[in-house]
Amino acid sequence: MDHKPEDDIEKTRIINAGGFVNEDGRVNGGLNLSRAFGDHSYKKNADLPLRDQMITALPDVKVEALQPSDEFLVVACDGIWNSLNSQQVVDFIRERLKQGKSCVEISSELCDHCLAPTTAGDGTGCDNMTVIITTITH
Repeated sequence: MDHKPEDDIEKTRIINAGGFVNEDGRVNGGLNLSRAFGDHSYKKNADLPLRDQMITALPDVKVEALQPSDEFLVVACDGIWNSLNSQQVVDFIRERLKQGKSCVEISSELCDHCLAPTTAGDGTGCDNMTVIITTITH
């Protein structure tokens, strides 16, 4: 589940809190995400509860029944998702699990894979990166 500022629900909350989303999908021209811990400068509207601020830490909670085909769960921050799409991450993890690698090894390799070779460019691969991978045992 992605939380991008340009998504209708996210954009509506941002605008209602007094912010805007620019053409690059950035909140007030800065952050390219709409949910985060910290980033307190985007949470200063005293008339609104925390859940309704431009940036909120409120999670989406979704209950899913496990399927026999489910292999793993991956949770990552924008440093990963801005470099690879969901299917690319799934393919990356699946390939390495088949090689017998641990979730810790795969997490490290995924961060290395998303890391920019230099800081020149648009900033992709220069963000902090967090990823948690857990396998599902049936």
